[in-house]
Amino acid sequence: MPRLIVVTGASAGIGKASAKRFAENTDKVLLIARGRDRLTRAAEEIASSVPGADLEPLALDMSDAESAQTLQNHIRSIGLPVNSVVCCAGSVPRSEDEAEGKDVRTVLTEWQEAYEANVLTSVIAVEGLLPHMADGGSIVLYSSIAAYRGSRGTGGYGAAKAALHSYVHSLATRLGPRGISANVIAPGYIAGTDLFGDGLSAARETMLVRQTALRRAGDPAEVAELGFYLCSPAGGYVTSQILQINGGSYHGV
Repeated sequence: MPRLIVVTGASAGIGKASAKRFAENTDKVLLIARGRDRLTRAAEEIASSVPGADLEPLALDMSDAESAQTLQNHIRSIGLPVNSVVCCAGSVPRSEDEAEGKDVRTVLTEWQEAYEANVLTSVIAVEGLLPHMADGGSIVLYSSIAAYRGSRGTGGYGAAKAALHSYVHSLATRLGPRGISANVIAPGYIAGTDLFGDGLSAARETMLVRQTALRRAGDPAEVAELGFYLCSPAGGYVTSQILQINGGSYHGV
């Protein structure tokens, strides 16, 4: 029986690279993202590079609680237990670089947007899928180096990502008796993602690279490989951990 892997945020960046890595392992991959057209293109791109890939795109906004029911119904139609949930969905509020001159309502809106995009997308997906998960499965959530160092502007993005750290410790304790592992991956600067949109200047990119010990940006495939390991039998004893992958731009503690 093939493994069923659910990847959110699968239309680009780390999410797409993660879906491809599992497809290469002949797993059945359910790809989830908000934009239908973009998600379809991502699935087609993976299929063209992985012959025989078993991919199923499903357009859902996982910050919307109603999506949990839609996802559950879809899982039932597939007829397989979920082996792993990999939550890559997330975004940085486009106005976060600016902090001065904002009123409280504007700041509150940014924090709510950051929380919905980076926390609720994981919580809704995980809690909705738990009844359908196989014992011995795996959960991987994606945080950020910003959870350790703070984020620009009013800081809502970094704070939201830090919330996942507490959540994963609770998940690991709750699900340990079922043999389900739960971990967080906290990447540093990874090139080739949409996280910064058009807002990452050449000067800032140079600065982020210079902050690393390895003097280079990370690649989505490198991060996806770590997630794949955590969902493999070899990574089965790793749980309740926050794993940093940032080229040495922030040292582990």
